[in-house]
Amino acid sequence: MQIKSIDRFIATCEAKGFEREVNLFMLQYEELAVGDYIVSHLGQATQKVSEDEARVAWELYDEMSQPHA
Repeated sequence: MQIKSIDRFIATCEAKGFEREVNLFMLQYEELAVGDYIVSHLGQATQKVSEDEARVAWELYDEMSQPHA
């Protein structure tokens, strides 16, 4: 997900047109800024990733989500 805004330990993030609030507490020692990408699980940010890593992850997710004949 891409960070759109940060308010202390809560970020508003967007991915694939959906916005979610994500808790940043587990990444409190990372430097996070608007525009950064994170991995989120159950509303918790678990890892900061590069834009390229985020793009590859979404490509893989999209591929897995498609029905196979």
